[in-house]
Amino acid sequence: MSKNKLRIIPLGGLGEVGKNMMVYEYGKNILIVDTGIMFPDNDMLGIDYIIPDFEYIKENKDLVRGIVITHGHMDHVGAISHVLEEVNVPVYATRLTKGLIEVSLSENGLLDKTSIQTVQAGEMVNIGPFEVEFFHVCHSIPDSVGLGITCPDGLIVHTGDYKFDPTPVDGWPTDFAKLAEFSGRGVLALLADSTNADKPGWTPSEMVINDSLDKVFRSAPGRIIVASFASLVSRMQQVIDAADRYGRKISFVGYSMAQNSKMAKKLGYLEIPPDIEVGLEEALKMKPKDVVLMATGSQGEPYSIMGRLSRGTNKRFDLIKDDTIVLSSHAIPGNEETVFKTINRLFRRGANVVYEPLAGGVHVSGHANQDEMKLMLNIVNPQYLIPVHGELRHLKQHKVLAEESEFPADNVLVIENGEVIEFNDGKLAIKDRIPGNYVFVDGSRVGEIGPSVVREREQLAQDGVVLISLVLDRKGKLHEEPEIISRGFVYKHDEDDIIEQTRQKIVEIVEKTQGDLHNELVHAIRSFLYSKTKKRPVVLTTMNWL
Repeated sequence: MSKNKLRIIPLGGLGEVGKNMMVYEYGKNILIVDTGIMFPDNDMLGIDYIIPDFEYIKENKDLVRGIVITHGHMDHVGAISHVLEEVNVPVYATRLTKGLIEVSLSENGLLDKTSIQTVQAGEMVNIGPFEVEFFHVCHSIPDSVGLGITCPDGLIVHTGDYKFDPTPVDGWPTDFAKLAEFSGRGVLALLADSTNADKPGWTPSEMVINDSLDKVFRSAPGRIIVASFASLVSRMQQVIDAADRYGRKISFVGYSMAQNSKMAKKLGYLEIPPDIEVGLEEALKMKPKDVVLMATGSQGEPYSIMGRLSRGTNKRFDLIKDDTIVLSSHAIPGNEETVFKTINRLFRRGANVVYEPLAGGVHVSGHANQDEMKLMLNIVNPQYLIPVHGELRHLKQHKVLAEESEFPADNVLVIENGEVIEFNDGKLAIKDRIPGNYVFVDGSRVGEIGPSVVREREQLAQDGVVLISLVLDRKGKLHEEPEIISRGFVYKHDEDDIIEQTRQKIVEIVEKTQGDLHNELVHAIRSFLYSKTKKRPVVLTTMNWL
């Protein structure tokens, strides 16, 4: 009988920032770590978010023994509902992470169907053949953990998102002692966060944000609106504390922000002084200098509070004179254009916007910088290093950092989604690749919108559409003049001339075509319009026969 082998399969998060999802497989047992989402690129029009391609999980659902979530950020937990619709297995998470998961599952009608096991740093659970030890790491959200995963082939250390913050907001630093203990046992492989592999030095402590918030609160003449991620509970606490110091009331705005703050308060992760929190309606009636609103939209998402405020389309309230807006986040890689457009629109509408990098300290990263990454490698001292969580440039730079630390270059594996790592008696090999593509979520449709549809949307956005309607008699001759409708194609003052030329061209084509009139018409008109305008609109044709 063949010996069971450990296989590690990244389904998301390698070669990109977001949708983190890792599969650990030993024999006929699968452990899933994280189930995240990713923001769409600017050219992915109409796409709400992207989830990992977990077809491999669907095909092997009977082998899945459990899902472990390292922390509550959406790039690690946002796809949990989609995964649990396919596999019914226990989910393991710390208290705050569990609370965030429950908010998501309740919205999707899955809460009563899911078993969520509460774990905490320092505990160990057995999931199939895997012995999983949870250890605390500092990140920008409380209750974050890394994992020590032991199976018959050895010990794997999976850091999750981390940094070595000496003064974290919650007073709970990363567990150096546990990392050293793992090293003493012997670590087969370290899977380590690479997000900030191109940033030198150490990541600033979360505590520096307090001083930056003080500067904003001291100088803001009117209302303060802080935009952040709805899962960033540590930032909520810092804004609450600043509001308390400066005698302001706070209101959490937007469904996800309100729900998450309510849950975090219930679980004891938010300490809100008596009478400081008010509802939005009450906040809007108060003097602006007495109010702080905390909302979503720090990434400029079109339908978030910030996105709507920047365009003047927010229903419950609008910007007013002397508003100060604090964007307490970095732009996610690939999302910079959307963020800066939102900032420009907010300025144009009269708001004072405080954002990185001009106002240093309103946000610090939750990820380790280069010196911390080298320290992690030296403490754990693994046989192999597998950089995770980052675009290819981050993973490659992590390899460079390892080589600078005199780690054997041959023992650093830079891989991307779908590449299968297999261990055999401590030796490592890369096996055949499985699909690791994007799965687009568009409203209620999951995976139904493919790259071809996204390309069509991009073409429609760039060059518009021309619709040709023909009425033909039984002999295939035109019964009346072709009707042409265009949208987003030509300027108004050019339209009559181009449309008339197109109409004449259509008549010529109909008269001379003997075969497939539809295809001939579409191709000929597309070429004709390009020759006239250097644009390639989508050409659609309808034919009505008498």
